[in-house]
Amino acid sequence: MKEIHKPRLKWGILILVVLLLATGGYIYYTNATLRYGFDITDELGGTLFPSGILSVATTDAQIIVPSDTPYVGNPKSLISVHIRSSKPMSRVRIELAETKFFAQSVSEFQLPEANVAYTIFPDILWNYEALRNNAQAEPINVVVDAEINGKHIGRQVRTYSVRSINECLLGYYSKDKKYHDTGVFFAAYVNEDHPMIDQILREALNTRIVNRFWGYQSRGPEAVDKQVYALWNVLQKRKFRYSSVSNTSLSSNVVFSQRVRTFEDALNASQINCVDGSVLFASLLRAINIEPILVRTPRHMFVGYYTTSSRDSLNFLETSMIGDVELDDFFPDEQLDSTMAGKSQNQMSRLTFEKSKEYARNKYNENEADIHSQKANYMFLEISKDVRRNIQPIGK
Repeated sequence: MKEIHKPRLKWGILILVVLLLATGGYIYYTNATLRYGFDITDELGGTLFPSGILSVATTDAQIIVPSDTPYVGNPKSLISVHIRSSKPMSRVRIELAETKFFAQSVSEFQLPEANVAYTIFPDILWNYEALRNNAQAEPINVVVDAEINGKHIGRQVRTYSVRSINECLLGYYSKDKKYHDTGVFFAAYVNEDHPMIDQILREALNTRIVNRFWGYQSRGPEAVDKQVYALWNVLQKRKFRYSSVSNTSLSSNVVFSQRVRTFEDALNASQINCVDGSVLFASLLRAINIEPILVRTPRHMFVGYYTTSSRDSLNFLETSMIGDVELDDFFPDEQLDSTMAGKSQNQMSRLTFEKSKEYARNKYNENEADIHSQKANYMFLEISKDVRRNIQPIGK
């Protein structure tokens, strides 16, 4: 029997090892995603805000930005899938099961690079009516099936909390611990198109404080102020009262929100807090073509408005003072004559209007630098045409 030389044996073993490694590497390379599977992810810690979804549904605005890159799909979908490609131009198929808030959908993507972790935003067919009518936080199970290059790589389930339509997202911490201010979503609650506005304007005209609403097509700031006062007066006649309901059930160190009554809710309840009153009044101002401003300081909000079309002059209102007086305690103006002592309802209404302007102006002057600094919890949000291109009213 011939003796096998040890060098040849070593070379044989080495070649075998190389082949095994090459085969193992190929299997690893082509099936990397099968090893890693996928995860359902999002930027907001498992919460979905109907107001945020509805307000950008018809715009190109990207308020909540992906912190994971690279990504494919539309980030406005909010719900995403984290998956690793197996080879160049991997084909991915994502299927979302139906829930109360969106229909079943199937999305397909190509991932350009091999062995790269991608964040994929599948198409979500939202049920906008269900989102708009969601009055209380509700859990849903998001079920996702994924395929890559024709191979099913599993099913994942994650429970999300769909918040009330009355919850406005103030800001959030992304995965890189950076804070993102999303106060622009307050503009979603300013609803200058609500059908009930015509009734309010008719009631304001009936007071005869003004005979029409002409916005800035007037002779000066005084005429603009008179129109604003007519709106103030009619809300006082509707007996609006201050009601400090602003807390939400949301408990998180990732996302922060504020409860806001919609235009219709505030009118039906005749109750407002500082935020409700500000967005309600801003809605009325926009309806008569006066540009409003939402001004925010920590734990407070008031409304401003430009008194000229050139925007070189502005006033502010503390809307929580609308309910400071009960006009029925004073004489109706149409019954007041020279023999009666005391103030009329319109005199008292005008007095509180001027006090409101004075109070809000002082608040603005005290915080002006911070309000314009873009610090967290401070905001100077003009509800302008530019803002409306990004944030639309949510309705109701």
